[in-house]
Amino acid sequence: MDTLITYGIGGIICFFFLMIYLRSLKKREARAREAAEKGKLFSEGPKAQHPHIDSNYCIGCATCTSVCPEGDVLAMIGGKAVIVNGHKCIGHGLCADACPVGAITMVMASPSMAVDMPTLNPDYETTVSNLFIVGELGGLALIKNAVNQGRDCVDNIASRLKQPGSPLSAEGVHDLIVIGAGPAGISASLRAIEHKLKYLTIERDEIGGTVAKYPRQKLVMTSPVEFPMYGKFKKMQLSKENLLAFWDMILNRSDFNVTTGEKVEDVQKDDQGIFTVTTASNQYRSRAVILALGRAGEPRKLGVKGEDLPKVMYRLIEADHYINKKILVIGGGDSAVEAAMGLAHQVGNQVTLSYRSERFSRIKERNAIRIDECARSGKVKLLFNSNPLEFTPQSVILEVAGVKQEIPNDFVWIFAGGTPPNAFLKKIGVGFGAQDVTLQASKAAKQADAERKQLAEAATTVR
Repeated sequence: MDTLITYGIGGIICFFFLMIYLRSLKKREARAREAAEKGKLFSEGPKAQHPHIDSNYCIGCATCTSVCPEGDVLAMIGGKAVIVNGHKCIGHGLCADACPVGAITMVMASPSMAVDMPTLNPDYETTVSNLFIVGELGGLALIKNAVNQGRDCVDNIASRLKQPGSPLSAEGVHDLIVIGAGPAGISASLRAIEHKLKYLTIERDEIGGTVAKYPRQKLVMTSPVEFPMYGKFKKMQLSKENLLAFWDMILNRSDFNVTTGEKVEDVQKDDQGIFTVTTASNQYRSRAVILALGRAGEPRKLGVKGEDLPKVMYRLIEADHYINKKILVIGGGDSAVEAAMGLAHQVGNQVTLSYRSERFSRIKERNAIRIDECARSGKVKLLFNSNPLEFTPQSVILEVAGVKQEIPNDFVWIFAGGTPPNAFLKKIGVGFGAQDVTLQASKAAKQADAERKQLAEAATTVR
């Protein structure tokens, strides 16, 4: 009798935990189906390299869903892994590596991400000899890639300049001019110092490029990176402030040759192989040129009445300079969401985020969670299906779901992307063609994952 009671109690306990587990599975599948419905809004599906899941081999372990850095690309439905948000996939390939039974293979879709991009050879050289492109403009927008490319490109240039037939050095001619002082440009400049090249870096804005324009505490790197002359950053994560502090240290070097506030207007090569780089105020000559430009180029404007008012801006540098203000942020990408949250956390600000679509669709998972929390707590008011009609000195007129609304306003930030400098590149002779950047993404993600594991193992060994 006692044995039967024991078995009965054990069975009840097992049944209890089984019900909890089944309920959690049901909730997880419901969330997956909801994500799948959202994913149907984007009929284009995966942009290029993406996973193909063979359901005959999938054992439903869910390992692939947990390793994807982009969030809910994959989910479990009916005990099998499926693609629910293909438009978010950029081809890291970690899901295929993680699958214990080989049910996932990486396949190619139409490489629409790569249309109309500069044609580069493996040395980052354009169709113009000794004119190179590194960083975001060449494809994948990862800071670590930009740093590595800037370093490797200068190694190649230093080797070339020593070879017979290379453009001859002359008075007033630099060995190298680097255009852009973001991560790629700074890395290239430091490497040029190491190689003892006569170089100059030209930056139209402030040192740091796009990083300097990010909101405070924005996470900019999630894996170790190695800068020339300084070695590897061993921190697993770096914020905007970490990186800008490093930029400031570099600026104090006497051999860091940079000129700021100069926009390059033209780059032309003569019959001797020497480039002339023209800015609004100067001309510089060089044997080689690296373009370390961002892809955003000039901010894209909306063409709305009153957009030329001083209160309308296109980048947020220091959110804490704005307090007790009525603020409108326009846009539905990560930059807009992060700016809205940064401004909302300043004292007394009333922040409204306007987006033309009915929901956010292409933001990072952590931003989706945080903006949802800000909306629920009242820190940010979300206006979907909305568009600005007019900006006035004291207000903004919006169309929200077909109805006009006027709201009091002190400042407006517009995050509608930018116009890539394609016209400039074509003017200076750079050829364009298709390039599948997801292969770069896959390689970079796998390398970063391996380095994170090495660091974790090293930390465990030290303990």
